[in-house]
Amino acid sequence: MFLAAEAAADPGLQGYLVTYGPLVLMFVVLYFLLIRPQQKRQKTRGMMLGNLKKGDKVVTIGGLHGTILEITDDTIILRVNDVTKLTFDRSAINAVSSTGALEEKK
Repeated sequence: MFLAAEAAADPGLQGYLVTYGPLVLMFVVLYFLLIRPQQKRQKTRGMMLGNLKKGDKVVTIGGLHGTILEITDDTIILRVNDVTKLTFDRSAINAVSSTGALEEKK
């Protein structure tokens, strides 16, 4: 009985917990469901773009397949077929389909 009277007299801590608890819980859930996976995707994409090298077969964001002929800090020249060379930004590369080193060994 003494504990119940004490809790009723000091509702401050419980009031803050009831008020801000759901907000903190929502932020934690959003962090683990939205923010953290997006950061992982950005990190892996950055690593993929940083590891590009001459001879890699890549696919652009637009779906164009080609082989890297030249690469600089921000541009890439792709060979699409025997005579066509196209220049793209490095950020336009969507995926690496195969590396040039693997193809040279075969």
